[in-house]
Amino acid sequence: MLGLAKRVKARLLLTSTSEIYGDPEVHPQPETYWGNVNTLGPRSCYDEGKRVAETMCYCYSQECGVQVRIARIFNTFGPRMDPDDGRVVSNFIIKALKGEALEIYGDGSQTRSFQYVSDLVQGLIALMNCDHNATPINLGNPQEFTVGDFAEKVVSMVAPGNKVIKLPATKDDPKQRRPDISRAAKLLNWRPKVDVNDGLKLAIEYFKGELGIKT
Repeated sequence: MLGLAKRVKARLLLTSTSEIYGDPEVHPQPETYWGNVNTLGPRSCYDEGKRVAETMCYCYSQECGVQVRIARIFNTFGPRMDPDDGRVVSNFIIKALKGEALEIYGDGSQTRSFQYVSDLVQGLIALMNCDHNATPINLGNPQEFTVGDFAEKVVSMVAPGNKVIKLPATKDDPKQRRPDISRAAKLLNWRPKVDVNDGLKLAIEYFKGELGIKT
């Protein structure tokens, strides 16, 4: 794709990820943080794949003049998610709608940040229209929740009384994750607008439709 962008003089968007920060020792995570990634762990293929993609974009920008925009995307949710994609938001909502126990890995104290999909789209548009070449920019919602609290939030909104059960922790699961969006605010004039609770209501209605549940 970088070679094609070079040939046709196109501007390329790389959707990178907050996973490049690994299990961070800096909180919240700014773009200047180099990360804490286990290169031999079960998550390393994804983490390192994104990290080397950023490096390739940087090299093509410096050596070949290719215009690239790098978005480090944090957890995102909303309509049109695949109910079986394995993400925490869809997993929690689907299980709650089915009346099943929600499963969390570990003690639930690990934190995550969740942004609604329309905020991400607006951030990506602003990024593609900006003049900051090869500058990674975090796109995420700084609202931070423990996974345990988030599971209880979904239960309270969908099926009060559903159980939340704890399973053994997964290896290299980040203990905390929250974006520093100062760069996006300054360079893109962007901040998320949709509150997580409002976004969850919309996502729940979408998944009801996918499961054929009448409201």
